[in-house]
This record gives sequence, structure tokens and C-alpha cells, in this order.
Amino acid sequence: MDKLTKEQRHKNMVAVKNKDSNIELVLRKILWDNGYRYRKNYSKVYGKPDIVFIGKKVAVFCDSEFWHGYSWKENKDKIHSNKDFWIKKIERNMERDEEVNKKLENEGWTVLRFWGKEITKNPRECFEKIVKALGKGHEI
Repeated sequence: MDKLTKEQRHKNMVAVKNKDSNIELVLRKILWDNGYRYRKNYSKVYGKPDIVFIGKKVAVFCDSEFWHGYSWKENKDKIHSNKDFWIKKIERNMERDEEVNKKLENEGWTVLRFWGKEITKNPRECFEKIVKALGKGHEI
């Protein structure tokens, strides 16, 4: 049973960002500050990656733990309200992530996915993984 009213839940869900989240901003800032230029939420690339380096064909996704099923086998039992809806929703998100990865990789893209906590705890390490995927030189 949901502890919030339908209106309160709606207000909370509307406030959830699907772009320009804190984790995206952290990663984009470190890239920008180091001279790397990119497209954000680029709809011309399948899956609309959070950060895209078109010339290098590198797509970066910043995945929040809840929405993308971090440690799903352990965490799905922690959902108590509207359980059937959320399990179906999150499992579909996970399937979609795999579909996006496969399609982009088949098209020659390098796909990088970072968990929110990974970005928050060690943004420099995430940055270095992106730089390694880009190879030498900056994307302009």
C-alpha cells in the first residue's frame, strides 16, 4: 500500500528528471572542464544517450540505481508499494538498456554505462574510462 496519496505520488513522479540529473551534470562538468566537447541527450543516436561523442562513436549513459535495476535480484524484494507495476517497469528498463547496448554496438559504437553512485563516488575514474574509450585527441 502506498503511503502517499495519488496526488502526492504524481507530484513526486513528475519531479523525477530524465535529463540533466545531478549525476549527468557531474560527469559532463568534468568532461567540459578538461576540454572534451559532446552532445547531450542526442536524439539522433538510438537510445538517446546522456552524453555522445559523435565522431568517435562513444555513447555514455548515466544510470540511476532505482530506474535501471542496480543489484536487481537483491533489491526487487525491497519494493513494497505497487510492486507489480514497478517490477514490470524496471525489468523493462533493464531489457531496453540491453537492446540499446546491442544495437549501438552492432552499429560500431562504444557504449559506456555508469551507475549514479559510481559517478558520485569517483567521477574521475568514470572520466578516465571515457577518455580511454575516446582514444587520443579531443572531440570538437
